[in-house]
Amino acid sequence: MEIFLREIERTDLIFINKWRNDSSLISSLGSPFRFIGSDVDVKWYEQYLSSRSNNIRLAICKTDTHVPIGAVYLLGIDWVNRAAEFSIWLGDHLAQGQGVGDKSTRLMLDHAILDLNIRRVSLTLLASNEIAYRLYKKVGFIEEGRLRQAVFKNGHYIDLIQMAILDEEYTPSRSKNDTMQSKPTV
Repeated sequence: MEIFLREIERTDLIFINKWRNDSSLISSLGSPFRFIGSDVDVKWYEQYLSSRSNNIRLAICKTDTHVPIGAVYLLGIDWVNRAAEFSIWLGDHLAQGQGVGDKSTRLMLDHAILDLNIRRVSLTLLASNEIAYRLYKKVGFIEEGRLRQAVFKNGHYIDLIQMAILDEEYTPSRSKNDTMQSKPTV
């Protein structure tokens, strides 16, 4: 599946709200499942707009339709220490298992390292999310630690795994002279 990344827009909130209300999707993420109203997502988006200097939230879009199928984030960017926290989610169940997670992760890491001069990208994931763990290892993230029984999901506690990648450990999927495209080329 061919994809491109672009900044999330207000019109994406209908998709994001649908994904946030999908308990099967949220079950693989660290956050608890809660029903989220559309007004809450509007306020969430407005807060994002006011914090863009330290947060980047991109929609993962299908190239052929331009429809969002997920999102990828760099959050809490620390410009002094050149560090950020990474997260990704694929809201469209049909996009899962199609290489979209791998490509989106690499595109965001390219952007972080080559465009923004971020040196360290970290993440946390549920120990039960083996698919994500394999993806992150494949891309080059290294496990740094474990928070034992840190998250309560589906009636029991699950460990959180902490991982990170440094700029010198990452092999970019594009050259330093290329730029990230906000829209696909035609």
